[in-house]
Amino acid sequence: MARQIHFNAFDMNCVGHQSPGLWAHPRDRSWTYKDLDYWQDLARTLERGVFDGIFIADVIGYYDVYKGSNHHAIHQAAQIPVNDPLQLAAPIALATEHLGIGITASTSFEHPYTFARRLSTADHHTKGRVGWNIVTSYLESGAKNIGQGGLKQHDNRYDVAAEYVEVLYKLFEGSWEDGAVVRDRARRIFTDPAKVHEIGHKGRYFEVPGYHLCEPSPQRTPVLYQAGASGPGKAFAAGHAECVFVAAPIKPVLKSYVTDIRRLAEAAGRDPRKILTYNLVTIIVDETDAKAQARFEEYKSYASYDGALVFMSGWTGIDFGQYAPTDLVRRVETNAIVSAVEHLAGGGKAWSIEELAQFGGIGGLGPVFVGSPSTVADILEEWVDETDVDGFNLAYAVTPETFESIVGLVVPELQRRGVYPTAYRPGTLREKLFGAGAHLPANHPAALFRDIEAVKRAEAVARQVEPRRLEAVGE
Repeated sequence: MARQIHFNAFDMNCVGHQSPGLWAHPRDRSWTYKDLDYWQDLARTLERGVFDGIFIADVIGYYDVYKGSNHHAIHQAAQIPVNDPLQLAAPIALATEHLGIGITASTSFEHPYTFARRLSTADHHTKGRVGWNIVTSYLESGAKNIGQGGLKQHDNRYDVAAEYVEVLYKLFEGSWEDGAVVRDRARRIFTDPAKVHEIGHKGRYFEVPGYHLCEPSPQRTPVLYQAGASGPGKAFAAGHAECVFVAAPIKPVLKSYVTDIRRLAEAAGRDPRKILTYNLVTIIVDETDAKAQARFEEYKSYASYDGALVFMSGWTGIDFGQYAPTDLVRRVETNAIVSAVEHLAGGGKAWSIEELAQFGGIGGLGPVFVGSPSTVADILEEWVDETDVDGFNLAYAVTPETFESIVGLVVPELQRRGVYPTAYRPGTLREKLFGAGAHLPANHPAALFRDIEAVKRAEAVARQVEPRRLEAVGE
């Protein structure tokens, strides 16, 4: 059987998402993001196209790096206004039977104890179709508005994230044993207290002593997504993520990234083929190459120069508004998305500011594939063959038109070639993606916390040993 290409839809509970200015296109409906009808109709379209899921991005904060102001972000609706993503899980699940629902939430802005309850609730309501996109956040404005003063340094944010997911693993995997909920009417016992455990977590960043508030959901730990592409981000993804997203503009950058992720995963004791990698792509397709190119040119006429640089400045932490359009992009150390800086400054291409704005005007940091169904299918297969990527995280130019065109034209062509699924596997999202069990496998680090009482004993010993070690070395 030929290797199957995976699709996710990339969206956000906002206007325009990755294509600032395209909200003004007469066929664009992104301004209806406030209406559940938009999300349910889109979800049904994606399920017809056998998409793995809809991946809902999020930011806490706003883009105020470009020209030192949030004026252009607000003016162009560049991910502001933006609504909460997790509240979309239930209505999307009600409208579909199989579609996965990936929700973005930050380890910088959500406390793990309360977030664990919200995520388990969503996994219950969707019958196990939820995934969590683990992000550390990159907007200084978000940190300032919740009283943090500013973001922690980039690498330190991954230290926090590592402890954050440990707390969640303890809650999801260890707090409630299998069989804790007995629902025994005759004995009037709903839950066996002996099978529900306090997690006793006392770490550097979090102290969570008690029980998880929810009984185990269908997946216990929802499917784990991650988009880190810096050095610390790749290490974190290789250790924890099941699905990894990257925004590589060219094939050599993507090939290097996928190779690194698989190598690091294997070194961490995980099966590198049980990690699905998706590259950000925007597809503009029509019946012929000429029609597709004409559609692309029409879309480009609505793109916003300032809106594109709002995003590029926010993602990289570099104020591109201080440069002339002909100036070249140079690598600058920032505290934002380090990989975005590396991808733009590397890859063998010297970008002018104007070229950067044109490139980012549609689809953000990912490439744009334009053509007939056959042409686009050729390009997709070429990227898979040459980079080892598993699939694509599909951004839109105009919604829902972009997704409807892909489902109506590209998906049937890929299915005809035998490289795209024609039906879903049964079960939870994890079962659909990997064809195994509903829970994380035994070689995932979450499995270490399933015997929480043993974990607590080991941690108690470690806390006793550490002061003696420090005293012995004179610290």
